[in-house]
Amino acid sequence: MSPRSASVNEELRRRSRERLLQAAVELVSERGYDATTLGDIADRAGSARGLVSYYFPSKRQLLQSAVHRLMHRTLEEALEREPRTEDGRERMARTIDAILSLTVHHPVLMRQHMAGILQAEGFVQCPEQQRLAELLRDTVAGHGSQDPGADYPKLRALLMGAVYAALVPGAPMPLPVLRAELFQRYGLDWRTGTPPDAGGAREPHDKDLSRFFATESRAPEKNGPDG
Repeated sequence: MSPRSASVNEELRRRSRERLLQAAVELVSERGYDATTLGDIADRAGSARGLVSYYFPSKRQLLQSAVHRLMHRTLEEALEREPRTEDGRERMARTIDAILSLTVHHPVLMRQHMAGILQAEGFVQCPEQQRLAELLRDTVAGHGSQDPGADYPKLRALLMGAVYAALVPGAPMPLPVLRAELFQRYGLDWRTGTPPDAGGAREPHDKDLSRFFATESRAPEKNGPDG
């Protein structure tokens, strides 16, 4: 049998990584962070356990990448949904509402994500985070920023602060209050985006997240990243 080509190996590596990201999201949502092991994630993904450490240095970094993917694709869907628009104010409103909605639909994941950022490993610069950053930069640029490079971190910090405030155990801030403050900060009409009093973050949502991960087959891979 002839060796696999470089492109085939690259595709197999991509699928393996995607399956691990999806498995991490599913299992942490179901069981919580502490009750989910890297072995559990590898088993759910149908991958050799050694592949987890090949792609991700730690469980915490795997989870951060997985949540960044969830955030990136959730935001992407919000910005692309019909009616599509290039209006900067509407796109900023959709961005805020998309991120706030994650605190309702995926509170376990988002709480663990925030906790991980505050720990020693800090903020993970991964491909998923970079894609999320691109969308946020485009959002502030479309909103009229003259310096997206400087204004993007401000938006990121405000959104992270709102997520944290919404998920503080025992003393969460109401989402409408957090939304109103962010909308005021960016000069947005409360009727843009998806207002909470019109369903907003609490509207029915698709619990199947497989569309966010290009995993295709889940046949077990036991021979390592290059076969």
